Amino acid sequence: MAERPSERPRVVVVGGGAGGLELAIGLAGLRRRKRLDVTLVDRQETHVWKPLLHEVASGSMYPSTDEVDYMALARWHGFTFCRGAFDGLDRNGRQVHVAAVYDEEGVVIPPRLLPFDVAVLALGSIANTFGVPGVADHTYSLDDVEEASDFHRRLVNKCLRANYADPPRRQQRIDVVIAGGGATGVELAAELRSTTRVLMDYGLDDLDADRFIRLTILNADPRVLQELPAGASDAIMDVLGGLGVVVRNSEEVVAVAADHVETKSGNRYPADLAVWAAGVKAPGSLKELAGLETNRHDQIVVTGTLQTTRDARVLAIGDCAAAPWIGKKGTVPPRAQAAEQQARYLVKAIPRMLAGKPVQPFRYNDFGSLVSLGEANTIGTVVGFMGGRRMRVDGLVARLIYRWLYKRHQAVLFGWGSAILATVGAWLRGATRPRVKLH
Repeated sequence: MAERPSERPRVVVVGGGAGGLELAIGLAGLRRRKRLDVTLVDRQETHVWKPLLHEVASGSMYPSTDEVDYMALARWHGFTFCRGAFDGLDRNGRQVHVAAVYDEEGVVIPPRLLPFDVAVLALGSIANTFGVPGVADHTYSLDDVEEASDFHRRLVNKCLRANYADPPRRQQRIDVVIAGGGATGVELAAELRSTTRVLMDYGLDDLDADRFIRLTILNADPRVLQELPAGASDAIMDVLGGLGVVVRNSEEVVAVAADHVETKSGNRYPADLAVWAAGVKAPGSLKELAGLETNRHDQIVVTGTLQTTRDARVLAIGDCAAAPWIGKKGTVPPRAQAAEQQARYLVKAIPRMLAGKPVQPFRYNDFGSLVSLGEANTIGTVVGFMGGRRMRVDGLVARLIYRWLYKRHQAVLFGWGSAILATVGAWLRGATRPRVKLH
């Protein structure tokens, strides 16, 4: 089914993550002055900020209170929401293909064809398994809310089962193995230790969180958080050690089974639950999509203006795009801050592109990296204003900056007034619900 034609220039944004959603909202805000018809496509009904999925997996974040309906955002900001999975791109006909939506009774929404003058692909990333056997079958990658919630449910159920089993049949320990020493793996390990300690306070009197749950990070690199200075990485190792998290650096995972993880060194690590956080790549469906140029990570290769190399009317941002990092070697790193910067850039650039006016290239500003270690600490670096020097931050200051990044994202969605009220509401809800999700 094709959408009705529009007299206004049509911009279709595919993907409602941090970058795609902020771009749709920004462009919709120009609607009255620039007369743009903006459509956002996403297979999900609701949006959750992906950098916080490790908190969903640990149980410290309730998805029901932090997710927001795309249809409501569309109504508030003036864009159109089209639910369905991205199903292809017709460059000659200038149409985005959206797959049908099904439920247990059959088709809910039929397939659609969305005409566009400009299409922006913001499909994010998925776990990069690197072809390691068993990863797809035996690990969680925490790519979406459903998977993160399922991981948390399984962990809680294992704890409950052990607590109420007869002592002779009680499982003596749960092994959680996390493959990957980047931000996701480190943050998940620290958050799990904090939340499982709280979990045991809710009637699980026969279990000791620190002894019963063994957390192990298997990191292929020589140290965790390679993008941070060595000093910050060492400080993170100290905090993890204090939390009882075992870190094995230079341990490359080569196979995953139902009950253990194998490494290149020949070691075997028991695993009741395994998480794959060893890297990301663009969705495989983008490989040579509609003849567009892609790299070995299946990212769409774009120019300095984020336009694809083979079609100036098709753009890409975020993790799925290989954008040149002007002034540095390589491409812009796959981070939420990069996607958000690209979205802000395109809010100004797309109207100029449609008008045939020149556009300056996108310049990525690296503002540093912060790693949340649960309630224990937050450590990382920020780029200071004095000559762009990188400064290490930790403790309360780092924690406040880390939380502020999410509040800024909420402000884009709702405005600062509503974001502040949401913060107050979250604080008030804390008085009527447990600190950790118990089911």
